Amino acid sequence: MHHLLSLIALLGLFAFPLSAFAQELTLKRVMLSSGGLGYFEYEAAVDGDATLRLTVSLEQVDDVLKSLVVYDDKGGVGGLSLPGREPLAQAFKDLPFDQESLGSPADLLATLKGAQVTVGGARAITGRIVSVQKETASLNDGKATTERTRVTLLTDRGLQQFILEDAENLQFADAALREKVGNALLAIQTNRARDARTLELSARGQGQRTVRVAYIVEVPVWKASYRLTLPADPAAARSPLQGWATVENLSGQDWKDVDLTLVSGRPVAFRQALYEAYYVKRPEVPIEVAGRLMPGVDRGGVDAQERMKAAPPPPPATPAPAPYRPQQERASVAAAAPPPAGASAADQFEATDAATQVVFRFPRPVSVANGRTLSIPIIDRQMPVQRLALYQAETAPRNPLAAIRITNDGDSGLPAGLITLYERDKAGYVAYVGDARLSGFPVGETRLLAYALDEKIVIERDAAQTDRIATGTIAQGALKLSRVVRQTMTYRVKGPAKEPRQLVIVQRRLPGWTLVKPEPKGVELSEGNYRITFQLPGGDATQTLEVVQEQIQQQELRLVDGSADQIRVYAQAREFDDKTREALTRILQLQAAVTDAQRKVTQADSERQQIVQEQARLRENLARVPANSDLQRRYLATLDRQETELETVAKRRADAEKSVETAREALRSYVVSLG
Repeated sequence: MHHLLSLIALLGLFAFPLSAFAQELTLKRVMLSSGGLGYFEYEAAVDGDATLRLTVSLEQVDDVLKSLVVYDDKGGVGGLSLPGREPLAQAFKDLPFDQESLGSPADLLATLKGAQVTVGGARAITGRIVSVQKETASLNDGKATTERTRVTLLTDRGLQQFILEDAENLQFADAALREKVGNALLAIQTNRARDARTLELSARGQGQRTVRVAYIVEVPVWKASYRLTLPADPAAARSPLQGWATVENLSGQDWKDVDLTLVSGRPVAFRQALYEAYYVKRPEVPIEVAGRLMPGVDRGGVDAQERMKAAPPPPPATPAPAPYRPQQERASVAAAAPPPAGASAADQFEATDAATQVVFRFPRPVSVANGRTLSIPIIDRQMPVQRLALYQAETAPRNPLAAIRITNDGDSGLPAGLITLYERDKAGYVAYVGDARLSGFPVGETRLLAYALDEKIVIERDAAQTDRIATGTIAQGALKLSRVVRQTMTYRVKGPAKEPRQLVIVQRRLPGWTLVKPEPKGVELSEGNYRITFQLPGGDATQTLEVVQEQIQQQELRLVDGSADQIRVYAQAREFDDKTREALTRILQLQAAVTDAQRKVTQADSERQQIVQEQARLRENLARVPANSDLQRRYLATLDRQETELETVAKRRADAEKSVETAREALRSYVVSLG
């Protein structure tokens, strides 16, 4: 009977690493963060030194290498090892054969020519491989054929051949070669899960104990959602609120009876490619060639012992921090987190407020298969709720939104999420009324949640702005005045005929402005908006509500060179006192004197320009008339007379400039005298 030699039969002849007998870790605790991170804690019961094995996906290796921590009360960490990023390529890097050579026994033997092998069976042979050849053999008197492999060995008796398919067993004589082939086959087997890596962690210690291993990796964000049922009585002060958490297990492994904790917070988290190989580029140094020797000059030295005495002593060693014990944390969390009122201890999360986050711990083990989604309750209790109408012009300009004011009077904050609102009528039936968005909700804070349009209330609004002078004083040569700018938003509200309402108007807060109406007392400020509450008693009458903001603006007008029109307006302003108005009137008179003197200068310049243009015309004509003619003498006489006129105009202009300077000096002196 022919025995087909296969690679599987060869596996028993090769040496395998001891790590194949490493101990598996069991997942015990999962903590999911709303920041998109997951804490996974494993346990293993060990006795003495042990090797622990943990398989994670390839994309998680960087996070595992960054965050993996080991808790061992009676031992320590010996080290962590895992295959390289390209483990299969690395496994064959230094082997005398490649991966393709392991496709069949014939290919492996052909690659390892010269290796010594022992062939078992009816005809035992020992020798070195010379050649491996394929051949076709006839079966059933030539009616069929088959492929065979003929192997030639160099033995003590010379060259001998055997058919590989007829051999019962074959073994490499070199133990090191058997180990290499075995390791290569094991690498192929473990690399079948191409996107997974198996980490081997060595624990060093004595006696029986429990070792815990934990790490942080990226996971889907868990989501919170809520259900709020409004009672039939609109004046009821409290409503039941249910909160649920939706969790996805996409970790690549089943969660079986794990301790589940949900954390709502925003931790600072980083990712680093620790599983990548990095190389530092080194500068190239030229080969040194022996040359002429030139010893340096000795400058003397200082005794090394004396130098050490003068050196300051080294700082004392800092004691190592105490090891962190996760079981202590779990005990403290459980002790500080009693179940909320009205919730079942078997199904309700234990909520605890930490410094930067809210922690929800499920009191019983949870099982979630890989790839499945779980929705579990995290809160079920009564909360203070007040109905109201919320007007946001940018959302709905004509009608307010039906809303509630909810206060967190519990023992822990609530994470952000959607709220589905129901309403119970007087007959006990429940109807859906809308959805709302809840932001992060710390203890003691209040939120306004809008969930529908309230068409029973109609609102119209008008905006107006006024500007008036408040005060004015003259100082340092300027009129310094204050102006009051007022912006008024008028709301005309028609509410339900028989239903009183509390109306909250959201009005944009103008930066640098002051709210003067209504009284700021009781007005809330949120994200740059005022939230102003008005009471609508009910009825058909339209109510008028005003929101007024004011700003005081300071202006300054230089009086020496200021606009006469502006000064004239302020001189008549009744907001100023008589002394200020009289001073402004006097300044107008002095400005008029300056203007009159300046007008004389301008008039002299105009006359001079006309004379100069006329002289240019006469000189042009003189060039074309006969010499000593009557017309020439006439032109010359006119030019002589114009020169006399230019002298007179120049004198009048100089006198006018002096008058301008005198008038300006009088204006400046008076303004300075005002203070």
